[in-house]
Order: sequence, then C-alpha cells, then structure tokens
Amino acid sequence: MIRHLTISLISLLTFLCAACDAKKEPPPPPTVLTSTPIKTEITPYLVETGNTVSSNSVSLVARVSGYLDAYQFTDGSIVKKGDELFVIEPEPYRNQWTEAQATLASDIAQYQYDQTEYLRQLKMYKKQATSQADLQRSRATRDESAAAVQSAKANVDNARINYSYTHVKSPIDGRIGRHLVDVGNLVGQGAPTTLAVVQQLDPIYIYFTINELDLLKLRKIAEKAGVNSDTINQIPIEVSLQDETDFPHKGYLDFAATELDAATGTIEMRGILPNHDYALLPGLYVKVRVALAKPTPQLTIPDVALMNDQIGSYVYTVDKNHNVQQKRVITGSSHDEMTTILKGLKANDHVIVEGIQNVTPGLTVSETEKDVP
Repeated sequence: MIRHLTISLISLLTFLCAACDAKKEPPPPPTVLTSTPIKTEITPYLVETGNTVSSNSVSLVARVSGYLDAYQFTDGSIVKKGDELFVIEPEPYRNQWTEAQATLASDIAQYQYDQTEYLRQLKMYKKQATSQADLQRSRATRDESAAAVQSAKANVDNARINYSYTHVKSPIDGRIGRHLVDVGNLVGQGAPTTLAVVQQLDPIYIYFTINELDLLKLRKIAEKAGVNSDTINQIPIEVSLQDETDFPHKGYLDFAATELDAATGTIEMRGILPNHDYALLPGLYVKVRVALAKPTPQLTIPDVALMNDQIGSYVYTVDKNHNVQQKRVITGSSHDEMTTILKGLKANDHVIVEGIQNVTPGLTVSETEKDVP
C-alpha cells in the first residue's frame, strides 16, 4: 500500500512540475497581415444625393366639353409629338365649324354686293345723278359688310380651333401615364379635366443641393476653368443608382440657383443626362458626383483596414519593434473598396489589413506583409 501511495505522489509531483513549466512559456504573438498604403492617381469628388425629374411634364387637359369617345394609346407607352391620344365628341364642333364657314361665305357675298352698289352710287354721284346722303349710306353699308366678313373669319378660326381640341395630341415626345378618364365620361364641363400626363424622359434632370463650403470649392474650380453661368454645362457630372457601385451615367451641370437657402445653408443645382434607353425614371434617388480637381497621387488603403469611433477614423499599424500602434487618419473619397487617406499615414507605414480583431495598441504581433492589388 505504501508503494502505491509513493507512486501516486510521484505522479502528482510530475504533473505539477509540468504545469509549472507550461506557465513559464509565453503564448505566441497573434499573426496579422499588413500592407503599405498604395499611391494611386485619385480624383477628389464632391458626392451628393439627388433625385431624378423629367425634363418636361405636360398634363393633357380637356379644353372643350363633351363625352370622351376614345383614347388611342396603351397606358405607360412611348408617344411621339403629334400622336393623337384622345377624342372628345367631335361632331358638334365640326358642325359649328361648318356653320361658321357658311356664315362667312354669306357675308362675303353680301360684301361683294354692297361694294358693287357703293361703286355704282359713287359713279352716279360724280354725274350728279344721286345725292351725297345716298352715297354715304351705301359706303356705310359696304363698311358694315366688310366688318361682318372679318367677324365671320374670326368665328371660323375659333370654330376650327375648338374642333381641333376634340382631338387631343401629344405636344412632346415622351412616356404617357395611365388614362385618368374612361370612355363615355363627360369631360371639360365646368372645370378643366386632366386626361393623362406625358413626361419627357430623354434627357432627364437630376436635382441636388450642396452646402456653402462645397459651393465655394466648385466656384474656384469653375473660375480656374473659365466657366461662368452661361457655360456651366462644361462642368461634367456622374450619376449612380442605388444598386450600382460605379457612376456609369454621364452628364453635365445645367443650372444653379441664384441664392442659398438661408434655412438650410444649401443651394440647389441641376444636372442633365441623356436617357435614350429610359433607364432613369423620375423620382429615383441617385448619387451625384462632381470632380473638384484633376487626378493627383494620394495614399489609399483597403476599406477593411479602416475603423471608426466617436472621435473619428483610425487604423492599426505595426512599428519596427512589431508593436501595434493606433493612428488617427483623415479620409477622403472611396472607390473600388479603397479609401483615400488625406492625413495621418506615411507611405512606409505597415497597416494591418487582416487580424485586426485580435490586436490592441501596444500588443506585440507576428507580422506578414501582403500585397494589395
């Protein structure tokens, strides 16, 4: 029994000594991947959020009263300028036009007769075969007939115009919405009736606002380029939809408001873009960017290396002693999962791009350098 107890004590002492030896060995330092900032030609951009608006929108309104006979389009289709879209009971207005033309013909005939009679009275007066009073009456009758002809011509024009209103045509090229009135309904009675809306989508407008500081930057760029309010369309813009990572839609500035909004401290800007394929619809929220300078070499790092807190942005770097350092940085624009660093980093700094979750400032790490494409 004493022998078994001795063996157990020896085993326990051996285990405790092994545990003591294990505590004396420090854990290996965490492994991180680092990369030096990449110097890349970067264009500084002003990026704002805007929305798309049709460059021309027309409400088709019934300008004469009557029952709607037909609409001749498919809801949501593309229409051309001059396409007939609605027909509003044309028969009564056609008859009014015909009646006005008949009245004009009668008045012209009466005028011709009165003109002939006046010339006859004038000839007789020169021969002293009629009185001056008869001549004056004949001339007045002739003048009244001439005035009646002018009035009849105006009535013919009005009747023709009213008849043309019974055939509602598209005043622009664009896309028409749904018809707002069904066939058989009385329209234009008492108040104008909106029949449909046509919107011009090519080109399309982009409205956005910029703050005062950005406006001053943009003005300096415009002054250097010799751009003024008359040549503002020389400033290009790029637009991106919410599901796009780049800015494939190209256009130019078209308008700038004449004053800042005192309540918000911003000014309204407008861009114009070609939209041949109607990919951009009115009401979309988009990102708009305007180049603030020519491309210049700047340091960039992967987005995954950048962290933020309440103070601002920072990165972790590894110094020559393999210790982790925290560096505050000022960032610029982002593109292709890379962010521009305006201040806070040097070209030879080793920035941690992988293993960030395992480090803290001052910790010693095992570093492996990685090339960022």
